[in-house]
Amino acid sequence: MVDGASRGAGRSTRPVVSRRRELGDVSARSLLMTMLGEYVLPKGRPVWTSALVEALAMFGVEEKSARQSLARTAAEGWLVSERVGRRVRWALTPPGRRMLTEGAQRIYDFGSGERTWNGTWLVVLVSVPEARRDLRHRVRTRLAWAGFGSPEPGVWITPHADREAEALGVLKELGLADDAMSFTATYGAVGSEAAMVARAWDLSEVEDRYEEFIDEFTGLHPADGDAVLHAQTMLVHEWRRFPFLDPCLPPKLLPANWSGTKAADLFHGRHAEWNPVALGRWEELAEAHGAD
Repeated sequence: MVDGASRGAGRSTRPVVSRRRELGDVSARSLLMTMLGEYVLPKGRPVWTSALVEALAMFGVEEKSARQSLARTAAEGWLVSERVGRRVRWALTPPGRRMLTEGAQRIYDFGSGERTWNGTWLVVLVSVPEARRDLRHRVRTRLAWAGFGSPEPGVWITPHADREAEALGVLKELGLADDAMSFTATYGAVGSEAAMVARAWDLSEVEDRYEEFIDEFTGLHPADGDAVLHAQTMLVHEWRRFPFLDPCLPPKLLPANWSGTKAADLFHGRHAEWNPVALGRWEELAEAHGAD
């Protein structure tokens, strides 16, 4: 078990980069995807370009960047445009709805509920030649999103044994399934399970991110509709990173007083508190542009 001393010893000495970024540094396209998942997906209705441009302007995104983000998102197959006279409105495509629905479920479920564990690890062995760096990056990105960590090159582990089907789907999609191997096991007598976890995941960095999230949203009390819409969007925008960063390990494998627990409680509490006002303000904005 990783104790409090291990937590201190494993903490990185590099300076922590504050998440309180200038708004211009936040990706316009990433913010657009947050808005689509948080406000457009639940309503299931098209939204006018002008409404999206105005919403993104609340975050310092210029009109040109907003329009470019819409065009790129459509080019990737997540949005489809419809021209009505001289105006354009946007609707989610079936793949876009599916992608955002799956993402929303993972974001909103993340950090909720107790995690029990019987000590079983899922281990996946997959080898990608060094020369194929793009493929190696895709394997790393996709398996990390599924909660896997890599203590050694070509070795991926997770305490979530039920993720095998998800891992197989990733490997099939990337053309690596035929040469990969998987098995389940418990940790043996050689070495330290805590040391393996430390090599597979940088939990100190994850905890730094949680602490910054807590600092940013604990004292935030938006006063009106625009402020609530802004706060709710940023709350979800920041939280959506954690399913990628945090492998959601069982308590036995976590440092003492894990900040992720407090951060999850904060997210779910704030989201429930702000959601009615944020959705109401979004509807007002969308309807105002629909009446133009």
